[in-house]
Amino acid sequence: MIEIDIPNRTITLMVDDAELGRRRVEQDAKGWKPEAPRKRNVTTALKAYAAFAASADRGAVRILPE
Repeated sequence: MIEIDIPNRTITLMVDDAELGRRRVEQDAKGWKPEAPRKRNVTTALKAYAAFAASADRGAVRILPE
């Protein structure tokens, strides 16, 4: 279970360490590995936006060079 406390800005995983260890062992026994990153087709427009965009906390607006 996951507890999300918005007023205090916290996320807590309500699973004990023994259970997490058991799950890791189970996944390792299956030979689980993360997938390779997928190949993405990024358009020229998106590249241009990314080059000049402000961060999300500043509104993600374009900042044009002067």
